Amino acid sequence: MGSWYWIGVCAGLGVAAGVLLAAVFAGTRIALTAALVLAAGAGVAIGFALGQWDEAIGGGVGGVLGAIGSAQLVTGTMRRGGARFGITVFVGLAAVVLAAIAWIPIAGYLEAALVPAFAARLRGRAPERYAGLRSLARD
Repeated sequence: MGSWYWIGVCAGLGVAAGVLLAAVFAGTRIALTAALVLAAGAGVAIGFALGQWDEAIGGGVGGVLGAIGSAQLVTGTMRRGGARFGITVFVGLAAVVLAAIAWIPIAGYLEAALVPAFAARLRGRAPERYAGLRSLARD
């Protein structure tokens, strides 16, 4: 396989690392920022482990995109009352599946493109604010 394959694999594995780290560090914005930085570092490390600087760049970009994409899902789930451990387990399983899919040719590139796209779609569908019973109150 050519270099394009290994760059895609590193990007997909970086996405999986970003998704996993965003699930583990869910909660506050500072923790998600730490997850973003750690995901970029993990992606670069994966890239250097499997190849050279071009794979490292692909892994770093994949890590950032994975962390950004899954942060929307994780924070929304926690805001709606999800348990931290349950979120980490299920999103961690999704990260394992993403890591396995990354070895399919071109799938790593698709993961890097689709995970943030799904997060953008979730952001657009989220309600601004729930008025609750306040909308029924008379002034």
